[in-house]
Amino acid sequence: MRNQSRMWVLGIVGLLLAASVVTYGSDQKKSVILIFADGRQQTFALTDVSRIEFKDAAIIVFKDGRQKTFSLSEVARIEFEPAGSNEPQFGRNHYLGKWEVGDGAGSHFFITLEADGNARKTIGANHGTWTVVNGEARISWDDGWHDAIRKAGSKHEKVAFEPGRSFTDEPSNVTSAKNTNPQPI
Repeated sequence: MRNQSRMWVLGIVGLLLAASVVTYGSDQKKSVILIFADGRQQTFALTDVSRIEFKDAAIIVFKDGRQKTFSLSEVARIEFEPAGSNEPQFGRNHYLGKWEVGDGAGSHFFITLEADGNARKTIGANHGTWTVVNGEARISWDDGWHDAIRKAGSKHEKVAFEPGRSFTDEPSNVTSAKNTNPQPI
């Protein structure tokens, strides 16, 4: 029953993939990202993909006829990374890892963004969840704080919002952010 449900979900994802190609055009730079249950990721340029089939496995068929097969039990989810406007849009891979950030009072702490969407920090309530919205990593912490890590010129910054504020409100503080291991983990 679980495999049948998973196949339905993956089938719907395939339909969304087809719709995104029609909606945005196939000449833009986009990618399909397979996120595995163990946290590994594999990215395919959408311009190279002809279709994705879901039978006994997830099969990515490339335009040149090559195929890549993945067991459905090892695929946790499939993500689509759309092309940005003139501004570069950063996806999840860009933000994975351990970030050294300021606390707004002159000290530093660390935020770790994990492939499964969990986040950890070394001060306050240490657990949260994160996602990418409009090219920035948005983190919601269990203690009510919200942080965003975003590209700012040639560097990154961490923007913090105290409990009760949202990502659209005036930030509580803005500090530098540096990925201490810039390769995806």
